[in-house]
Amino acid sequence: MKRYHEVVIVGGGWAGVSAAIAARKAGCDTAICERTDMLLGAGLVGGIMRNNGRFTAAEEAIAMGCGDLFILLDRISRHKGIDFPGHFHANLYDVFLVEPAVRRLLIEAGVHLYMGKRITRLASDGNRISKVISEDGDAFHSQAFVDATGSSGPQGLCRRLGNGCAACIQRCPAFGPRVSLASLLGLDEFMSTRRKGAYGAMSGSCKVHKETLSAHIREELDKAGVLVIPLPEKLRNPKKLDAKVCQQYALPQYAESLVLLDTGHAKLMSPYFPLEDLRSLEGFQDARYADPLAGGKGNSIRLTSVSPRDLTLKVLGADNLFVGGERIGVCVGHTEAIVTGALAGRNAALSARGRALTTLPTTLAIGDYIAQSAIDATGRPAAPGGYGLAASHTFAGSVYFERMKALGLYSPDPSTVAKRVKDSGAEALFLS
Repeated sequence: MKRYHEVVIVGGGWAGVSAAIAARKAGCDTAICERTDMLLGAGLVGGIMRNNGRFTAAEEAIAMGCGDLFILLDRISRHKGIDFPGHFHANLYDVFLVEPAVRRLLIEAGVHLYMGKRITRLASDGNRISKVISEDGDAFHSQAFVDATGSSGPQGLCRRLGNGCAACIQRCPAFGPRVSLASLLGLDEFMSTRRKGAYGAMSGSCKVHKETLSAHIREELDKAGVLVIPLPEKLRNPKKLDAKVCQQYALPQYAESLVLLDTGHAKLMSPYFPLEDLRSLEGFQDARYADPLAGGKGNSIRLTSVSPRDLTLKVLGADNLFVGGERIGVCVGHTEAIVTGALAGRNAALSARGRALTTLPTTLAIGDYIAQSAIDATGRPAAPGGYGLAASHTFAGSVYFERMKALGLYSPDPSTVAKRVKDSGAEALFLS
């Protein structure tokens, strides 16, 4: 079947859904092709928002007119303004409520959703894509495309670079592994090199069914949203910290303690924790990991597919392909995916209409983040002083949050952030 849309987005994770909303705001008929039967990908098990510099990024997005998802997530947060090791004023959204709520938001915005559409082929005229084709033969024609396929897996990479396929939330065995548009177009992609002696990185947490924990632990999580439980020396494993994609959580406390967050699941802030060891702890005797998620053995391997791109998020070597989320650099986190997806979607829409593309000012954290995380066609940092493939970029920690604070871009005060957006000339930018 042939279908025609001005903008087609491949991948329905946070970057993809944000791109779709932004493209619709720019006036374009927009569609998402999602490989599985649910939106959000890793967002289905995420839950952490507004921690550290992510608060600033969310408020910048709201002031620029692309903050719809942050407003929705504030509304369905189980806990607001909580602190946990290394992180402050975090909101924890409900992972069980989030996907239907986001789906309704997209439908209300007029976005066309094509679920179960794994894109495996495309047609192009030189560097310009004309259509993408799903595994079952449907063709999606468009003027501009967004590659929001992420950087996780597939199973073979998880076995080669990690502890093996853990049947994670990406659900490759059921729906097939992701395929990026950049690779189908024959363009170079790069892996993160930030792990010592290895590529990629593990997702940073696993999920436990709260119902299988003791009443005391459940009550504490329901009340406070966070619980930190010191570990006996024999169960501490600091080597796991180097493997985490989310280096903002690679602090000593995460090896010395169990850090649990209430996102609906009990979110255990470790890439894996052997089940027998977990059950040896008081209150965890009946613990069970949530399926089909990682837990006792391993976790998904991410940051395996980064595209060289410019500051508009257009892929180098492509005429009408834009990227968002983890594909734009070694970029980690849901907030990061939402804000980069928004710019990718807006510029795809502008490209489809033949209008000038948008570059965000670097006086804003989001604009500076996009500049600092870029790599060039050789895989090296595109910005002077950038870390390229050698460090994870996130508003919540690691190298970028330190830069954010040094530049005075971090603020947990909405009025301060809104004023800076206005002074930069970007107020309500995504509504124009």
